[in-house]
Amino acid sequence: MDNVLGMSKLDDNSIDLTVTSPPYDDLRNYNGYSFDFENVAKQLYRITKQGGVVVWVVGDATIKGSETGTSFKQALYFKDLGFNLHDTMIYEKTGVLPTKNRYIQSFEYMFVFSKGKPKTINLIKDRKNNCAGQSTFGNTSFRNKDGSLNVGSKKIVAEFGYRMNIWRITNGYGFGQKDKIAYSHPATFPESLAQDHILSWSNGNDIILDPFMGSGTVAKMAKINNRNFIGFEISREYCDIIDQRMMKY
Repeated sequence: MDNVLGMSKLDDNSIDLTVTSPPYDDLRNYNGYSFDFENVAKQLYRITKQGGVVVWVVGDATIKGSETGTSFKQALYFKDLGFNLHDTMIYEKTGVLPTKNRYIQSFEYMFVFSKGKPKTINLIKDRKNNCAGQSTFGNTSFRNKDGSLNVGSKKIVAEFGYRMNIWRITNGYGFGQKDKIAYSHPATFPESLAQDHILSWSNGNDIILDPFMGSGTVAKMAKINNRNFIGFEISREYCDIIDQRMMKY
């Protein structure tokens, strides 16, 4: 069904985490459907729990030689509704097409909005440190607001550190999805992207929402990782894809 109608049936403060990538700037024809951004955003604010998170993966088209800036406009609208912009992350793609008059476009934004302070933060710690086990140069230190220096003890570098907020993810046909049928949808995002946000901002048995289900990637990764999911998709064709994928899980 239409996602605004669907979300209107959900209780206030009932969703722990939303992970979604809406259609943007008419880059794809999604069976002729469009969406009402402002009402989607309002419903998301209403149904998100206090401390809940919305991950909004979006980019901009280039029209008549200028990027639209739609992503920034949407981010500011979410803030106007009352969301905090907890983090502006980058999804760096490996599969991209060359352009002739500008540097190759290789990323989308992943805006992480929170309703108040996030109640769940499970930062992924898989960044390999080259100098693991060694002492950092000198002592840990930081500057106070007045400029004075606080000096702590020496720090030993751990084997793995927290990720940066730029995620380089292999995408494209045969890489992003493990289910071949998912590629019947015109614009999937990688399973690892959905999974890593689900792991980062939710716990087991939480409720994960995707108001633009598409091929059902968020639902699949929620299920695999012991989360509950709710999703809306207006296209019957895409719902059939989701049904076939979810039968395995």
